[in-house]
Amino acid sequence: MKNPISRLAVSMTVFALVASGVRAGPTNGMKEGKPEFQAISQLAFGPEGVLFVADTKAAAITAIYLGESKATTGSGLIKIEAINQKIAALAGTSADQIVIEDLAVNPISRHAYLAVARGKGPDAAPLLVRVKADGRPELVSLDKVKFSRVDLPNPAPDAAPAPGKKGGNRRLEAITDLAYADGRLLVAGLSNEEFSSTLRAIPFPFTTVDRGTAVEIYHGAHGAFETRAPVRTLVSYRIGSEAHVLAAYTCTPLVQFAMSELKPGAKIRGKTIAEFGNGNRPLDMIVYQKDGKDYLLMANSRHGVIKVATGQITGAASITEKVSGTKGLAFEKIDWAGVAQLDRLDGRHAVVVRTGADNALNLETLALP
Repeated sequence: MKNPISRLAVSMTVFALVASGVRAGPTNGMKEGKPEFQAISQLAFGPEGVLFVADTKAAAITAIYLGESKATTGSGLIKIEAINQKIAALAGTSADQIVIEDLAVNPISRHAYLAVARGKGPDAAPLLVRVKADGRPELVSLDKVKFSRVDLPNPAPDAAPAPGKKGGNRRLEAITDLAYADGRLLVAGLSNEEFSSTLRAIPFPFTTVDRGTAVEIYHGAHGAFETRAPVRTLVSYRIGSEAHVLAAYTCTPLVQFAMSELKPGAKIRGKTIAEFGNGNRPLDMIVYQKDGKDYLLMANSRHGVIKVATGQITGAASITEKVSGTKGLAFEKIDWAGVAQLDRLDGRHAVVVRTGADNALNLETLALP
């Protein structure tokens, strides 16, 4: 869901090295044709504007080369009221049948992309929507594009819970978020392993994908170690010279993982550095820089948008006991009502999807706080 920047996340110019030692471009190994999707669930951008698309139903990830190599002229600032209604008109349906699953901004063209479901339930049709600087949404044709795909080898099973049991289909959490960092695509989700919460670091261009790293966390609000709670949203971030993953979970711990520990088949324990409150689900987050300082911005289901100064992370104490309320990193509440998705547009702005009047969904550009 997030665009990397300098030390805040990923350099967009890093290429993966193939075994021969020759630098491989982002289209290496891609073929031309029409990729197939059962769902378009999560989005993230990688090198040279490659768009990573997660298909949770199929437990697969497709990299698509969009060919957007030039920056948009003009301000690039976007504001579209009731974008769900406009997408519905393009898709030949009603606004209540449009679900916006994710948002990602191409850091080169500054076009906003939306992962959309037309309809609800198992028969929903996947759509990819692009919004250019002129503010008009359009359906993206994928009939003839360069793409490559990897299937996850051990995703959460595609099965409804047993009669009388609570919960939904765990396959829908096989992939919960994506981020590109240092030549690898970071993938969070659930596997079919005993420790089902999994982080994967898949080299790009794609060759193979391993079974991932099983992750355990201490959940402050629950007062317990957990291995089955999925990461809801994540970003990459450098702490000193070392790359880390910052991952947010429901009810709402923020956990730090060293990227160097993400090894195939390993089982690792993250460091819980903040608890932002019970009864809450993190929706999306980004990192950015302002006035020479780094910040994390997180949208939540109940607590709105919060801002965290990331300078607190170095030396932060690990939370290992039950928490009532909040603990750890200090945060500031930001007056951005109704935000469900967000991504960086540039060094000064974010693009958000948020609820407006009459529960319509708006796509807006906001100044970073």
